[in-house]
Amino acid sequence: MTPDSTSPDADWLDLLDWRRQVGALYARVREERERDPVAAHALWQAERNRLFTTHSQSPLLSEARTGFDTLPVWPYDPALAFTAPVEPLPQERLTVPSSTGQAMPLVRFGRVSLPVGTLDVYWIDVYGGGVFLPFRDATSGRESYGGGRYLLDTAKSADLGSTLAGELVLDFNFAFHPSCFYDPRWSCPLAPPQNVLKGAVRAGERAG
Repeated sequence: MTPDSTSPDADWLDLLDWRRQVGALYARVREERERDPVAAHALWQAERNRLFTTHSQSPLLSEARTGFDTLPVWPYDPALAFTAPVEPLPQERLTVPSSTGQAMPLVRFGRVSLPVGTLDVYWIDVYGGGVFLPFRDATSGRESYGGGRYLLDTAKSADLGSTLAGELVLDFNFAFHPSCFYDPRWSCPLAPPQNVLKGAVRAGERAG
C-alpha cells in the first residue's frame, strides 16, 4: 500500500510524510493486534481508507477518488492469522519481474511453513532493503490482483512484527495489493512462482 521511488509523480517530502504515516499506522496495529486482532484490522482498514482518500501520494488515480468510500476487504478470519519461524535457507540472489517489466533484485534467505502452504521469504536487495513476503493464491486474477498481494514489505513499514521466539507474524487478514493494482504506471515486484499457494486465501484486500 506504500508508494516508493518508482512513483510516477514523486514529491519527496510528500512521500516522506506518507511513509511516516504508514509507519505510525503499523506501530499502532502491532500494539492493538496483541489485545484485539479484529479491532486492529478495523483500524488498519480505516486508516488506509483515509490515506487513500486524502493523501497526495495515494496510489488511487485522481478520478478514482471521486465517490471513493472504502478499499474492499474480506471479513477478519482468525483461522488465517499465523506466527511462524523462518527456516533458514542458503542465500540465493534472484530477480523477479515488476508490473512494468523492470527487474527487482531479491535475496531469498528463508521459508515459512503455514497451514495454507509454504512461502519463501526475501530481502529486497537494494539500498535500505527490507523483508519482503509476496504471495499469489487461487483468488489471484479473479478476486484479487493477478500479480499477487503482499503480506510483509518492511522497507515500506508494512510490518506486523515478530514474537519473542523470533517467529514472524503472518496474518493474511492484513494482506494488501501493491500500488500498481490501482495505477499501472507504478512499478511493483510480482510474486514469484515459488510463492504461489494452491488454495484460495479469502482474507485481506480483495478486488471488489
